[in-house]
Amino acid sequence: MNFLAIDFETANRYPNSACSVGLVRVTDGTISKKKTFLIKPPYEYFEFTHIHNISWSDVKKKPTFKELWPKLEAFFAGVDFVVAHNAPFDRRVLENCCSTYGIAAPDVEFRCTVRLSRSVLKIKPANLANVCRELFIPLEHHEAGSDAEACARIMIEVLQRQSGRET
Repeated sequence: MNFLAIDFETANRYPNSACSVGLVRVTDGTISKKKTFLIKPPYEYFEFTHIHNISWSDVKKKPTFKELWPKLEAFFAGVDFVVAHNAPFDRRVLENCCSTYGIAAPDVEFRCTVRLSRSVLKIKPANLANVCRELFIPLEHHEAGSDAEACARIMIEVLQRQSGRET
């Protein structure tokens, strides 16, 4: 299976305020490509700097989501699904960023590693930090690239267990 793990960090509570995205492409069960981008959101208001350590001064000269989209879109090509830890959040951010700039959002299935961590891996609580601790996955929490890579590694573990190959 080929899939894309994605993680967004947002500047504030508006779902189109992506200020960073981490993308990790998995090809045939192996991480094949990783990239993290800073994104200039549509406005300067930052509410979550204390969580992800990104401020307006870090992104004001970075590309907007629209300017970055050709690079992001390439990650979606040929994937069977997209996975995120708390997928409804990341899907909403992707859809709202696309909508803000008149971009057609990718028509792809989203899977959620929060739900899969509970149901398949039997890990509770299923927050990213705890799941990573249980699976010995390194994590620099709220750094989009690290969160996306952790999500990819969780999904690889889920797929291995679902196919009967315990790690």
